[in-house]
Amino acid sequence: MVKFTILAGGYAQFIATYIFDSGAGTLDLVKQNPTGQNPSWIASHPQNSSILYAVNEVSPIGNLQSFVVGSDGGLDLVDTVTSGGNGPTYTSPLSTGEVTAMNFGSPNCALVATNSNDPLHFSTTSPVVEFPVGNGPSNPHMSLEYNGEIFVPDLGADKIWRLVRDGEAGHFKVQGQIDVDAGSGPRHIAVHNDVLFIVSETVSTLTAMHIPAAPNGTTLPLLANISTIPPNNLNAKFAAAEILISTSTADFPDPLIYVSNRNLGPEFDPKGDTIAIFQFNNSTSTTSTDRDSSSRKRMLKRSRRDLQLTSSTTSNSPLSLVAQVPTGLRQIRSMALGPVTTGGDEFIIAGANLDGGVAIFRRVDGDHLETHDQLLNHYIIE
Repeated sequence: MVKFTILAGGYAQFIATYIFDSGAGTLDLVKQNPTGQNPSWIASHPQNSSILYAVNEVSPIGNLQSFVVGSDGGLDLVDTVTSGGNGPTYTSPLSTGEVTAMNFGSPNCALVATNSNDPLHFSTTSPVVEFPVGNGPSNPHMSLEYNGEIFVPDLGADKIWRLVRDGEAGHFKVQGQIDVDAGSGPRHIAVHNDVLFIVSETVSTLTAMHIPAAPNGTTLPLLANISTIPPNNLNAKFAAAEILISTSTADFPDPLIYVSNRNLGPEFDPKGDTIAIFQFNNSTSTTSTDRDSSSRKRMLKRSRRDLQLTSSTTSNSPLSLVAQVPTGLRQIRSMALGPVTTGGDEFIIAGANLDGGVAIFRRVDGDHLETHDQLLNHYIIE
C-alpha cells in the first residue's frame, strides 16, 4: 500500500493537489493552488521535488513560473519570466540548470537559465531559439534532453530539432534536425536503450528508430511504425498525445510503452479515450516470440471484460500493440508513473483536458503486461 501527492495543471488559474491512498482506495482533491492563467504543463526539479515549474499557455506571450511545494502539497509562487513566444505547452528542467518553455504558437522556444545557487529564480536575459522554417509552419511541442542535446519535436514543421548549448547559460542554438514523414505531426518523444520513440499527433502513430548521427545524419529506416488508434466504428478523429515508458524495477522489470489516445469527435465512445500499451522487442528470436505470445494468453484470462486486446503486429516488427484500455476520460493528455522509490510505480496517473479530471490505474498481472483495470476514482475540475 502506498500514499502519495499528485499535482495536476490544466486550463484554469490553479494547480490542483490530490492525495492518493491505495490502502483506502481514495483519490482526494485537497487544494487548488493559485497560479498564472493556464498552467497547462508542470514539471518537478529532478533533484529537488519541493521545486515545481509550470508554463502559462497564453497568447500572445506566455510565461514560465517556479513554485515551492510544501509538505502538505500546497504551492507558493516564487518567480515568473516570459517564455518569449505564444502559448507554451511544455516545460522541463535540464541538467545544465536551464528550464525549457516550448512555444507552440511561435517558431521558437526558450531555455531559461536559473541562478546557479537558486533554481527557483530565472534569468531575464536568456534569448529564445528561433527555428529555421522561413514562412513555414512551426509548432514546437516538447523538449527532451539526451546525450548533450535537446530534442524538440515540431508538430508543424515535421522535424525534431537538435539543440546544443552555445556559450553561456541560457544560450542554445539549432545544430541540426531529424526529418520525419511529411504531415505526420510529431508531438511527444521518448528515448529508451538508444531507440527514439515518436508519437505523431496528426496520423496517430508510434514509431521507433535509431538516432541518426548529429547534427544532420541521414534519417535511418524506421524500426517500427504502428497505429495508436483503438478499434472502433465511430465517426471520429483521433490524435495521439503522450508517451510514457515505464521504469524497470524489481516488481516490473520489463518496460512497456504507454500512449494516450484523444478522441476529438464528433462521435465519442462512452467508455472514454484509451491508453494503448505497447511492447518493444528488438530481438527476432523464436524464443522471444513464443514468450510474448504466451504472455498475451495469460493476460487475456485475467483481463476485464471491456479491455480491448489486439494482435496488431507483424512477425518482423519489434513493436507490438498489447492492449487498448478504456479510461473513462475524454481528451486524455498527460500520464505519469507513481513514485518508483516507494513502490508507487504500481500505479499510473492520467489526466484529461475535458471530462474525467484525474484518474489512477493499477498495473497488474505477474508477467508485467499490465491491464490497468482498476479505476480508483476521478474528479472533474471546473
